[in-house]
Amino acid sequence: MKYMLIMRGTDESMAAMADTNFDDMLETMGRFNDELIRAGVLVAAEGLEDAAEGVVVDNSSETPVVTDGPYGETKELFGGFYILNVSSKEEAIEWAKRMPIKGPGLKIEIRRVPTIDEFPQDNKWIQIEREWREATGQL
Repeated sequence: MKYMLIMRGTDESMAAMADTNFDDMLETMGRFNDELIRAGVLVAAEGLEDAAEGVVVDNSSETPVVTDGPYGETKELFGGFYILNVSSKEEAIEWAKRMPIKGPGLKIEIRRVPTIDEFPQDNKWIQIEREWREATGQL
């Protein structure tokens, strides 16, 4: 089963991380990533650029509204993610607990990533996606 570990933080925790020595952060996260690789569970991992460089497309009205970052007052920011291929939700939780970056306002949300096999196989869009996944070696 695949699980996504979504790394979230508050404005304050993200600002505190920005003050962390970059080489130290690379060392700390590199060791953790190496553990995931050696355990054979890492599928993908990415950090994200500062939210001030991002945009939000709000589709809640007929005409989408695009807002440049920073977004003013936010409660939580999405800072990066891991996708792990593990045997259970409990194993994903255990990996999240081992995340070496810790501090006030830092959280990891864990969500299962459904497989294409869980969707209606007679749907033409699922069939098109399945063909694409097979052609690109993802299935």
